[in-house]
Amino acid sequence: MHDKFLTYLDEVARQGSIRKAAAILNVASSSVNRKIINIEESLGVRLFERHADGVELTDAGAVLLEHCRKTIFDYQKILTQIEDISELRHGHIHIATLDSVAHSLLPTVLDQFAQNHPEITYTIQTARPDEVMMGVANGDVNIGITFCKDMLPGVRIHSEKATPIGAILRADHPMAERDSLEVEDLAHFQIIRSFDGRARRSFLADAIDESNTELPHQLVTNSLPLARSVVLRNHGIGIYSKIGFLEEIEQGKLRYITILSPVLKDLKIGVMTSLRHNPSPATHLMCRSLSKALKALRLDS
Repeated sequence: MHDKFLTYLDEVARQGSIRKAAAILNVASSSVNRKIINIEESLGVRLFERHADGVELTDAGAVLLEHCRKTIFDYQKILTQIEDISELRHGHIHIATLDSVAHSLLPTVLDQFAQNHPEITYTIQTARPDEVMMGVANGDVNIGITFCKDMLPGVRIHSEKATPIGAILRADHPMAERDSLEVEDLAHFQIIRSFDGRARRSFLADAIDESNTELPHQLVTNSLPLARSVVLRNHGIGIYSKIGFLEEIEQGKLRYITILSPVLKDLKIGVMTSLRHNPSPATHLMCRSLSKALKALRLDS
């Protein structure tokens, strides 16, 4: 892809001789010499001083050589990365994610990814939304999957998906036939909710403050399986996104109902990496796989 001149300049400088460089490159010395002369005429400076016993770089030639060698090195590095992407022989991916994603989306993505790239290894941890974001911003994890709210510097969003938080309730619950709910409609029911890292406050707490409503009956937990079990036993209404309850919703055991609060309706989940480091080939491909799987989900109704 790169002009032959880069290789010619590098080898002539190494050998101190156009003839010797041409022999190593397996080309005619006249071709090497002509190419160098053409570049010198184009630049308006001499790159080599010619002597009876060889050639020697000029100051301009030394500056250009440094650029050429860096270009060649970067090109070879890219070729290696492309080869790694095509074969993906090795690599490790550290993912921090919301527990809802870990229980639903992630296993399917990992299963498909492992079939194509069996040598990749993983570290996967679940955490609160703010902890996931912080891990990405600090470069402690390769990929974060969390809500795209209160973004921190140094975080790059690869993709995002509208993922509102609504009411999750049994299909035979008294409120199950509603198309939407106001926050105040929840006041007389047991509420099951999660929390994030902002002083142990949930997104629901912000919605409650906005609506000037009081919800006295709450079960707060960081265990999604527990929340799912309690909702399935009809002991309350879960305040979550659909992503952790997709199977039960598809089976008709649970229903998702929109809560008419901008705080909850306008949330998005994103696949994120740190701007501190360039993603490895394995990380890049995993981001693509996660983004594709997330895009395919219907989470906003």
